[in-house]
Amino acid sequence: MNQTGAFFSRNWWLILLTVFILMIGGVGSWYVHFFYSNQTIVAASQLGNIEQTASTQQVQDKDLKSVIFENQKLVVLLQVKSEYGDSLGSGFLYNDQGDIITNAHVVEGATEVTVKMADSTIYKGSVIGISQDIDVALVRVPDLVGKAPMVLAREGKSEIGDEVIAFGSPLGLENTVTTGIISGIDRDFDLEPYRYKGVYQISAPIAPGNSGGPLVDKKTGAVIGINSAGTNQGNIGFSIPITEVLPIVENWTKHPTTAVAVATHSDSAALVSDLIRDDGTFRATAQYLVGYFYDSLNSQDFVGAYALLGSEWQGQMAYETFRNGYLYTSWVKVNDMTSSMSGDDQVRVTAIIQAEERTEKNETKFSQYQVIYQIGFENNKLKILKGSAEKI
Repeated sequence: MNQTGAFFSRNWWLILLTVFILMIGGVGSWYVHFFYSNQTIVAASQLGNIEQTASTQQVQDKDLKSVIFENQKLVVLLQVKSEYGDSLGSGFLYNDQGDIITNAHVVEGATEVTVKMADSTIYKGSVIGISQDIDVALVRVPDLVGKAPMVLAREGKSEIGDEVIAFGSPLGLENTVTTGIISGIDRDFDLEPYRYKGVYQISAPIAPGNSGGPLVDKKTGAVIGINSAGTNQGNIGFSIPITEVLPIVENWTKHPTTAVAVATHSDSAALVSDLIRDDGTFRATAQYLVGYFYDSLNSQDFVGAYALLGSEWQGQMAYETFRNGYLYTSWVKVNDMTSSMSGDDQVRVTAIIQAEERTEKNETKFSQYQVIYQIGFENNKLKILKGSAEKI
């Protein structure tokens, strides 16, 4: 027997023991690496996959267009006059007492607050609560008492990767929406005099005029935050979790810090007069109203669209007739819109629209029309007074 054979013959049990130990060690190392590595990712990395809360899973998913249309009705444009000058911001109706949540920096030092709804109706508002260190404030509009508010996510907290929709009026462009995701959580920073603690970082940008608008969960349609700050570097915004401010605003609702000014008919008339005097703003608002009319039709909100018509036009056409006229219209796209003043207090809006329509044989056809609308105020509310359409 050679030396190698003799060695294995004498030490076979040591070799088997060594191989066994190495195998056990390898399996153990793999288990430790696999188990603890995954634990570290979940616990330490905010980018890890985090399980959804039960409350979120129980809410039925909603179509994106439905979420946008349902919520934008309750998002408002705030026009603020203060000792610092005029400014714009956003807000949203959070209860049925006419209370609108916004940012403190939007209404800081306000001497007058005008609230403009999605349908262009304008109201007078009063600041009934404002924080000195958290960027949140509450505006009350008595005319909105009884109106159904936005749905709030009162429990739980959103996680990284959740898809969101930011509503607002950036640069005064009403009812603008941007989509993104929550890209960071629990962010802390100061923007004097306000402290932002535990806020959401979002990939949807927050531009001037967007501040105070709601951040909505794309899946549930519920408000999860208040859009508050943006950066000049990339599409990054920050939103205060709604759960952090609810105790504050609910206290203001019960105990307003200032008296609520009840708007009178003369106040509303003055707001209308201010709008009419500015031809550019009046025309832009009239065009917006026509666009909103078609948005309502596309969302099959026939009641909302019909409500935008003036009383004389409604008197000539019952709601059922109006609704039946659009039942076979799948969608309408406004391709071009222009406007001009018509007298001192009305605007003439001309638009070219394209419509997808279904025939009685359920065939699809595309049609183009030129529509002309006369826009003016009726009982201090902007209405589509009359209109006509011609197929082209």
